Amino acid sequence: MTASIGRLTTPASIFNRLHAWLTDLAPPLACMPLEFQQLVLWLIPAAPLAAAVVISLLGPKLLRERSHWPCWLALAVSTACALVLLTNIMPQSFEGGDSATGVVAVGYPWISIGEMQVRIDLRADAMSTLMLSMVTSVSLLVSVFSAGYMHGDRGYARFFAAFSLFVFSMAMLVLSGNYMQLFIFWELVGLCSYLLIGFWFQKPSAAAAAKKAFVVNRIGDMGLILGIFLIWTTFGSLDFASVLFSPETLSQAATAHPGRITTICFLLLAGAMGKSAQFPLHVWLPDAMEGPTPVSALIHAATMVTAGVYLVARSTPLFALAPDAQLFVTGIGAATALLAALIALTQMDLKRVLAYSTVSQLGFMFMALGVGAAGAELATAGATAGMFHLFTHGFFKALLFLAAGSVMHAMGDVIDMRHFSGLRRSLPITHWTFLCGAAALAGVPLLAGFWSKDEILAVLHEAGRHERVGGFFTAIYWIAAATAFLTAFYAFRAYFMTFWGPQRFPPEAGHHPHDAPPAMAWPLRLLAVAALFVGLAAAATHWFARYLAHTPGMAHEGEHAFHIDLMVASGVIAVAGIALAWFMYVRRPGLAASLSQAGRRLYDLSYRKFYFDELFLAALVLPLRAFAWLCYMADVHVIDRLVDAAGAAPRVASRLPRLLHTGLVSNYALMMWAGVLAYLGFLLGLIG
Repeated sequence: MTASIGRLTTPASIFNRLHAWLTDLAPPLACMPLEFQQLVLWLIPAAPLAAAVVISLLGPKLLRERSHWPCWLALAVSTACALVLLTNIMPQSFEGGDSATGVVAVGYPWISIGEMQVRIDLRADAMSTLMLSMVTSVSLLVSVFSAGYMHGDRGYARFFAAFSLFVFSMAMLVLSGNYMQLFIFWELVGLCSYLLIGFWFQKPSAAAAAKKAFVVNRIGDMGLILGIFLIWTTFGSLDFASVLFSPETLSQAATAHPGRITTICFLLLAGAMGKSAQFPLHVWLPDAMEGPTPVSALIHAATMVTAGVYLVARSTPLFALAPDAQLFVTGIGAATALLAALIALTQMDLKRVLAYSTVSQLGFMFMALGVGAAGAELATAGATAGMFHLFTHGFFKALLFLAAGSVMHAMGDVIDMRHFSGLRRSLPITHWTFLCGAAALAGVPLLAGFWSKDEILAVLHEAGRHERVGGFFTAIYWIAAATAFLTAFYAFRAYFMTFWGPQRFPPEAGHHPHDAPPAMAWPLRLLAVAALFVGLAAAATHWFARYLAHTPGMAHEGEHAFHIDLMVASGVIAVAGIALAWFMYVRRPGLAASLSQAGRRLYDLSYRKFYFDELFLAALVLPLRAFAWLCYMADVHVIDRLVDAAGAAPRVASRLPRLLHTGLVSNYALMMWAGVLAYLGFLLGLIG
């Protein structure tokens, strides 16, 4: 196994030919005029935004059941433009020269306050282009699946309008050229997730899940905006080019403000922890399953949760100067990965198993992003491993969620695995595609998850050789290995419980459940192919790492040894987890129930999600509700009464003058004479 994807080689000549073909193809594309490149760049977010506007205006009355067409067309345009951009930057990444500057599409000035100048520009380099290719392609396949899944829903047009807006927001986030622009679309992504998670707002559980996701993310976002303010005070700029891509500026800032750089990294990490559902802000993501299943696939695979990983990876030059922050990144990632895997072991809701799997796999990515604490030379290797896992995870996790949606669609919206089994005969397409996704998630050798997950294990293994923090990273490595075993077990536990055993259907499914219709089946097939081969294609040609290493601010990696022993060990771990799941749920199906009864307390601890929802309720929600009640009482009984008293004071003070203003001339004459006499008395007093 290598500690760098960029040095992984195989004798597979077919991938070498593909590499040579892409290298030959790319130079003509690189010669495209700059204006055309910028147009391509603007089309990526503009197309889904236009679709959202068209569907919002015409969908409910005119398009109706055809509201998916603008969304499909827009995402097809975005995907094509992202792939054109990918091949346009490709030659610069394969030539082995200096880091590519990428493509910048100049927009317009947005904020001008004193010395703060913030522009809306689009910036595409190797990292953002790889991210965009995954986001747009996965989103396109999910949108095609959604047309079949959401058919007949009363909010059909509203769904695709929000879907298109979500993809626009994510594309703008990835293409941002400064932290302020990134934050604006970071928040818009959160708003879109609120709209889609709570899409069926008439369900109290869906409305509560949407609010929970929105509120929990605001906790992390407070840290992010404070970090952005601190970046401005430290660097005098929010542009990536000025903050991240200038080694001289970074060196000067680290020398002048060493503690401030660490603080900035911790604040940025707080935002990433909220968006990417890292412990302890992970509690919102499993509840997001209340939205339609395509929304779950979109959030977990292509948008939202990947934004936190992207933020930390994009800020690698900053984190490389803050080893303490990087240690914290890895520690949080390890705790999240292990905790979520332990919870997934006992969940009965198929979608919640996949949701906790997402939380766990995001933890794997964060583990890799922090290995730079063991040496600056590992910072790029860690960022590459984390981004590679994000890339492959997007495909096989979208596949798993859509396959779960196909199961739910066939079972009459029932998703509890205790209510059905043996579905492989009645749902053959769903069965085989889910199996491909589960195998990729488990890390079966040569599949997508195997290459990217093993790259994370490899960089952790290499970081364990460091003199000062080697012990820490060795412990993290073993936590990652144990989590990989648990991942293989719970992935195939869900597979065997759903597709093996006696054939049983819930009453809601009817007598003859149907497999996925073509609109749902073809996205499943294409994602299954990606789950099988995308990791092998990227690793065997060492294309991904060589491409990503040319991101501005990312240093090139040196050669690393090939560790076949780590690959073998990883394969054994995956096979062992699958074998244990088979033994417990196929060979001895009663064993799982017996073990859960024997270790009832441990089982309940996992099934109840380690009581984190209850802890949040007791530690945060109830105290805040009590504080809100006190504020309400103070507002009603103190502030309102003071305001009422202030309003009543002039009325009380006016009572005496009203007694004098009778409207009778004789009374006014009397008062005038009384005034004259009083004045004369005053004068006489002065004279006497």
